[in-house]
Amino acid sequence: MLDRLDHALRARPERPAVLTATRGGATRVRATGGELAALADAFAAGLHARGLRAGDTVGVAVRPGPRALAVLLALWRLGLRGAVLDPGAGAEVLRARLALARPALVLADAAAQAVAGWAAPLARRARLELPELAALGPVATVGARLPGCAPALDLGAPRAGVPAGFEGDGDAVVVFTSGTTSRPRAVVHSRAGLAAGMETVSALFGGGRGAPVLGGTFFVLVPSLAQGSPVALPARSPAVLARQLARLRPGDTYLTPPQLRDALGAGARFGGRVWTGSAPASAGLLGRVREAGAREAWGVYALTELFPAAAVESREKAAFDAAGDLVGAPLPGVRTAVDARGELLLTGPAARDRYLGEEPDPWVRTGDRARLDGAGRIVLEGRCKDMVLRRAENIYPGLYEPGLHVPGVELGVLVGVPAGDGDERLVAVVQPRRGASEPALRAALSEPLRAMGTARPDALLFADIPLSGRSRKPDRAAVSALAAARLGRGAG
Repeated sequence: MLDRLDHALRARPERPAVLTATRGGATRVRATGGELAALADAFAAGLHARGLRAGDTVGVAVRPGPRALAVLLALWRLGLRGAVLDPGAGAEVLRARLALARPALVLADAAAQAVAGWAAPLARRARLELPELAALGPVATVGARLPGCAPALDLGAPRAGVPAGFEGDGDAVVVFTSGTTSRPRAVVHSRAGLAAGMETVSALFGGGRGAPVLGGTFFVLVPSLAQGSPVALPARSPAVLARQLARLRPGDTYLTPPQLRDALGAGARFGGRVWTGSAPASAGLLGRVREAGAREAWGVYALTELFPAAAVESREKAAFDAAGDLVGAPLPGVRTAVDARGELLLTGPAARDRYLGEEPDPWVRTGDRARLDGAGRIVLEGRCKDMVLRRAENIYPGLYEPGLHVPGVELGVLVGVPAGDGDERLVAVVQPRRGASEPALRAALSEPLRAMGTARPDALLFADIPLSGRSRKPDRAAVSALAAARLGRGAG
């Protein structure tokens, strides 16, 4: 896929490749195919001149966009392994995990170096943090070099002797998972596995060749550009994003659930097909996207270890009336198993090769409790670690949370609050949609709560639900603390 992308960029160098939007939502060309290819060539020459060779690890702390994509193409061409330094993972986590894969070089833009240096106090307020980059290995700046930045990677290095490509398999990328520093884990994808995942995404997006695509992840950028579709990076402001959608009219749109909720709140209208993942997407949210004009609205079930694994369209999800969260049939090549504890296991060509420092294992433990229905579709029943123990009964929130998403609810989660003696109270925390009446929501939720049977919550609270991580999933620990504080004051 990355080889095809390189060919596509060079075949039509004048074609717009990466787009952005003005504050008024007008489309602006950020980079053409030829500019991306030329930048990738310069990065490859600069890395080769630094003595890096196939199999070496390169830390990458570069914001998503044309520059980061060109870095990925250069690493792929030289057979280098990229370790993605995500500032949302936290400095201690990254430091511990990189002890297992010390980079021969760290490529960082000025923003990443600021987060790791003089702007660290401000960045931490936004839950962004990087360790001191120079402690990880030699650092080279890509992009604009500001005072205090490391020396720039030499983009004028000689091209003679730079490999035209790398044949064979090997490690392609290292991505750090969430967790603690006590047991650092880093997901290693091989070149073959990375290519298989992108092929699956390309098959999902198939049919809209040439039409613009809105999305910012590599798994959207690479397949879309390879098939000739320019990709627009989503505007950060919901209001600007709404205007961008109106002006661009993309054939396919990929936004996370929080981005979708923000865009809908800003009055965005959609068209074509809309895809969402990285965090749970309720049938209600997908339905709202279709009501806002999308022809189809899809939820994609994916993990850092296997992307993508399953997908479901809004109408199929809305028609599902059994307990749990339907995430769809496994995508071609993905195989499933459920162990004796009810945990879902996945494998397939796109599965990670291994965790860094561990032996290869074809099966990915998802951490999700699940079952397969009569049609072979995956139905999630909650995260194994989110289990709530109440009066000797094990309650898995994910099995019941879909029932909280009645009209007027933006987000809803079930959490446990310590009740003493190892027992917990089960609390439903619901975030109303803007303008929704709490008394009306309480009435609308009465029947869904009653239908939960022995898992009926002890209390129902209305509050804004804290989010965390790069995908802005509900922060269950923070929600539990919020619920405990509210209940301590007599709310509920």
